[in-house]
Amino acid sequence: MIITDKELLQLEKLIELEEAEENFYSYCTYREPDFYKPHRHHLEKLCNILNAFYYGWIAKESKEAEWQVFYDGKVPEGWIICNKIMINMPPQHGKSRTLVNFTQWCLGKNNEERIITASYNDTQAGEFAMYTRDGIQEVKNLPEQHVFSDVFPDTKIKKGNASYQKWALEGQHFNYLGVGVGGGVTGKGATIRIVDDLIKDAEEAINKNILEKKWRWYSGTYSSRNSAEGGAVREIFCATPWSKDDPQGILKATEGHKWFIFQMEVYDKEKDEMLCPDLLSKEEYIDLKERSLRNEITAMIFWANYHNKLVDAAGRLYKELKTYEHLPKDNQGNLLFESIENYTDTADTGEDYLCSICYGVYDGYAYVLDIYYTQDGMEITEKETARMLFENDVRLARIESNNGGRGFARNVERELKEKYNTRKCTVKWFHQSKNKKARIHTNSASVQNMVLFPVDWANRWSDYYEAMTTYKAKGKNTHDDAPDATTGIVENVDKNNIATEQVLDLSAW
Repeated sequence: MIITDKELLQLEKLIELEEAEENFYSYCTYREPDFYKPHRHHLEKLCNILNAFYYGWIAKESKEAEWQVFYDGKVPEGWIICNKIMINMPPQHGKSRTLVNFTQWCLGKNNEERIITASYNDTQAGEFAMYTRDGIQEVKNLPEQHVFSDVFPDTKIKKGNASYQKWALEGQHFNYLGVGVGGGVTGKGATIRIVDDLIKDAEEAINKNILEKKWRWYSGTYSSRNSAEGGAVREIFCATPWSKDDPQGILKATEGHKWFIFQMEVYDKEKDEMLCPDLLSKEEYIDLKERSLRNEITAMIFWANYHNKLVDAAGRLYKELKTYEHLPKDNQGNLLFESIENYTDTADTGEDYLCSICYGVYDGYAYVLDIYYTQDGMEITEKETARMLFENDVRLARIESNNGGRGFARNVERELKEKYNTRKCTVKWFHQSKNKKARIHTNSASVQNMVLFPVDWANRWSDYYEAMTTYKAKGKNTHDDAPDATTGIVENVDKNNIATEQVLDLSAW
């Protein structure tokens, strides 16, 4: 039997439509190939996660275990199936668009699904609802146009029931409702609930009254709407992780074990890769970062939107860090520093940061001049620390001797002598015997009162800035190297340094 070219094309088309019906990513690439491009891997990952979620392929062995994704559908018998998923992705990277497509796809696969979507206000909810409805109703105007009815020809919106925020499919009484926070959902049960941004912006995120109001609505009015068999309603919560006190933060704290969390940052520092360069290039990202880090509020918004860092001033140890515009000088323009010093906390392990801070002391304040904050190895950091000490005309450098700090200090001083031909800088190594966490907390007020940073410090030392402004007063912190070294500054400026110091004797070298 000979298959003609026309028949072959028809067969290929049929296979493509069957794949779009069965696989969510295939549906997206069929409907919107210009957006779901092959190189946009983050969209493929998101679609595949939602596909696995829909089919019940995200599971874990026990309540205490981690969720696992079985893309092949081979979930072990008796495992707990996930019915709650959180999505954190940077703005303008297709998450809302994908959720609209997911809503369409779910209704196409099962005309009896009842879906309620929620957003921070009626306008936002209305847009989500309109895109969903219009996508299902779209009419093919050109032969090459790909529409919803190609994949799901039997799924149509009920005539006379096409209000963009509440409607039903043919043969059903209710299938979809889009609602803003505060809106009523009485009498409308759901098999799938989708939250797409309950918090509008950072201003709402730091307003406790607004957060409490939204939590009451979400946990009461919205979450009570459930018509899934056995009560196992599936829920998708897509949001920026603004605060531990917003609905997402509360859910993570109170029932985090129930949620599969899918997160993507816009930039991977270790790989030096953007999430999707044609949606946000590295050059655009750097420019955005530099503009955002000029003040504390815009910086917090940047970290929340693009790196999933909480905008949570209440939970931070350092509520406000002071800045300066000009260094103290006399009428002739000479610096008034009583001394220029350095404090260095060497990296204890390969995952720790070396934090070396140069500062000028004047009238009880420490004016930060330069910071070296890195995870590079000692073969690099010893030379770079020596260079920084020389260029900032440091006269006294204190280096912790814990875990190899003594050898580090010796090599830094040797580098100063041999490469820069100077003995102006006295290097002292010391053993820090006090508990690190206790020191950081005890001296937090002094750090906020006595340490002054240049106004552009967020741009100049962005990694250090992030480490300081996200350090939590309570709970686990990934790194404490920046707060530890900064604490060392105030311990010396106020003359209460309790560490045992020793000046290096290089006579044997």
